[in-house]
Amino acid sequence: MKTGFDNDKYLKIQSEHIKERIAQFDGKLYLELGGKLFDDHHASRVLPGFKPDSKLRMFGQLRDQLEIVIVVSAEDIEKNKVRSDLGITYDEDVLRLRQEFMGRDFMVGSVVITHYNGQRAADQFRHRLERLGIKSYIHYLIDGYPHNVELIASDEGFGKNDYVETSRELVIVTAPGPGSGKMAVCLSQLYNENKRGVRAGYAKFETFPVWNLPLKHPVNIAYEAATADLNDVNMIDPFHLEAYDKIAVNYNRDIEIFPVLNALFEGIYGGSPYKSPTDMGVNMVGFCISDDEACCQASRDEIIRRYYDATNKLADGIDSEAEVHKIQLLFNQAHITTAYRRVTVAAAAKKELTGHTAAAIELADGQIITSKSSPLLGCSAALLLNAMKHLAGIDHDVKLIPQSMIEPIQKTKIEYLGGRNPRLHTDEVLVALSVLSQHDELCRRALEQLPQLRDCQVHSTVMLSEVDRKIFKKLGCGLTCDPVRKK
Repeated sequence: MKTGFDNDKYLKIQSEHIKERIAQFDGKLYLELGGKLFDDHHASRVLPGFKPDSKLRMFGQLRDQLEIVIVVSAEDIEKNKVRSDLGITYDEDVLRLRQEFMGRDFMVGSVVITHYNGQRAADQFRHRLERLGIKSYIHYLIDGYPHNVELIASDEGFGKNDYVETSRELVIVTAPGPGSGKMAVCLSQLYNENKRGVRAGYAKFETFPVWNLPLKHPVNIAYEAATADLNDVNMIDPFHLEAYDKIAVNYNRDIEIFPVLNALFEGIYGGSPYKSPTDMGVNMVGFCISDDEACCQASRDEIIRRYYDATNKLADGIDSEAEVHKIQLLFNQAHITTAYRRVTVAAAAKKELTGHTAAAIELADGQIITSKSSPLLGCSAALLLNAMKHLAGIDHDVKLIPQSMIEPIQKTKIEYLGGRNPRLHTDEVLVALSVLSQHDELCRRALEQLPQLRDCQVHSTVMLSEVDRKIFKKLGCGLTCDPVRKK
């Protein structure tokens, strides 16, 4: 709960640094955005004090200078690729992102469909964009990309792509997810801008790994845990070390592709503006950490959280065994076990003591509240009630929801809706409290405590239902569960 990141400083120095990078070129910079432009909850978890929309707020200071180009791969459209966190396809997410950005008064110039090779679904999506009045462009598959530099940096390579018309000096290139072709769009634009007499620049804005933190700093290890499914590996940037005799951290894909990028820059401009992949970045996050130990502690918690996510997927039949093993290796690097997470230990102890599934929450002041399942309530629903009563100063033995109200709900769930679990879920408990609060002062006081649960850590000894997981997410709690299914 302790703040470890100076968000105001970040907003100031990050925007200033991007302005400086624009000035290094002919007043035109294509900025490839890695990660999320908003709702960056990973960053807010490992850098307590970083706001999920910090990057968006930072770019708000440059609003009049920038426009956004959204990139989507024709191959992803053809495959109906789905964002796992939102449950929507990449093409639908393009429209969602555009709406989100425009709702915040950002200019969204166009959509670029990459990896195009005549895919019918991509043609249909482009027609849909046309009907909506959204400009779109096509970028083609190039044989031998990215290694056939001679072909790529020619009129038969980048020269075949549509030239994306832009009107502002900072062009942010973003996408629904990885592998969409953002970098290729930026480099294609450099080639085509150069043909038009504009020496545009390219830079990369990626928050993690943090280049000026140690390789094995918990913040950087947490990034590896977050991308364990992609098999990304943090590395010392050898090009930066050779050029400047300074240690900087980058990740394997950027380091591996840098010689190719350098060759492409030379093919377009006759020389490269960068000596290392770290040079290409503009990230200033590492300069805004105000309490290193607070960030270390939050990052260790995040590594454990990622471990439980992976083990839960495995228990659900989703093949993530390699992901689990990788995060277990990261435990060794971070010198932690799951016992580092206090709520994990507390929930396990409650289960051992009572013989029932249990849950625990760590409140903002460090107090840990526990619960167990009962015939009336699941352990997560009981935990919410216990936490609210504690925060409201209500005696633990007070029954906020009378049994006479719970039993009819259970009857409806089992007899009329065909359910098998009669226990109340968290959403049902909150609805019951809301109804009772009209005439019950204690219920009203309990509900008023919900905002205090934001950023609190929660652990359950059993995998919770989707409903319960969503409630804790909406409350802003960091939830983990043992990979054990409910019986």
